[in-house]
Amino acid sequence: MIKFVNAKINIGLNIVGKREDGYHNLETVFFPIGLENGMPQQPAPFDDILEISLDRNKPSGCRFQLMGRRLNCAPEKNLVVKAATLFFNTYYEKTGIAIEEGMYNIILDKNLPEGAGLGGGSADAAFCLTGLNEMFDEPFSKNRLAEMAVKLGADCPFFIFNTPSFAEGIGEELTPIELDLSGCWLMIVKPDVFVSTKEAFAGITPKKPRFDLRFLPNLPLERWREMVVNDFEDSIFPQFPQLKALKDEFYESGAVYASMSGSGSSIYGIYRDEMAAKRQCEKFESTYNGVWLFGL
Repeated sequence: MIKFVNAKINIGLNIVGKREDGYHNLETVFFPIGLENGMPQQPAPFDDILEISLDRNKPSGCRFQLMGRRLNCAPEKNLVVKAATLFFNTYYEKTGIAIEEGMYNIILDKNLPEGAGLGGGSADAAFCLTGLNEMFDEPFSKNRLAEMAVKLGADCPFFIFNTPSFAEGIGEELTPIELDLSGCWLMIVKPDVFVSTKEAFAGITPKKPRFDLRFLPNLPLERWREMVVNDFEDSIFPQFPQLKALKDEFYESGAVYASMSGSGSSIYGIYRDEMAAKRQCEKFESTYNGVWLFGL
């Protein structure tokens, strides 16, 4: 079984409260990107590739192999390994049947950048859960998989459903929304900057959002710039002014909307003008290694 693992961007991100458990409540819109890898509008790959196979001639167990982009993470701490372990343990709790069919080989070809706010690791974990669920004839519903996924990461449940969604709580409470950006062009730039999640939240002061993101589909794209904000930018941009400069350059080049995704450090721009997007893409590629452009 082969899964092509897409990413996401955050359109708006409001930190609305501090929880008793130390986490923060937020509101955001998750929008999947990279769903049409290999299509004419997206010829450049922008996904991870997850392959799961079963070798019945080997002792029972699970073997993980990482290819492509190297990660600063021990294999046993990789979210894919954690997802597989969680699936097998939950399956045993449900059925009382241990995994004894053979060796499950899981190969992850990593292409999506890490530390970018694009959910690459969370997506890998979620796709591992859905892939194993398919191989076991779907013992778990999508809702149950989402309950499992949140144990791996707050945005993991989104990738179980993988459709534009308004997210609340820590990101696990999802409501699908009808958000259509077809005809637009999306450019993502991942500069050589790392922003830790802990560092990002340290500078946050929760506040009431200026705009209810549930109504984003009703707001013209041309008004997003004045109404849709990512609260992390207020604390992260002063620390990393190059990110603010990058966002400004998006707007100067004709982007209708630009923002940091999640807690960074990638910045994206949405264009209506294909030629303007392609011209700016060439400029960015002369400065940054991580630049992607594709049609939505």
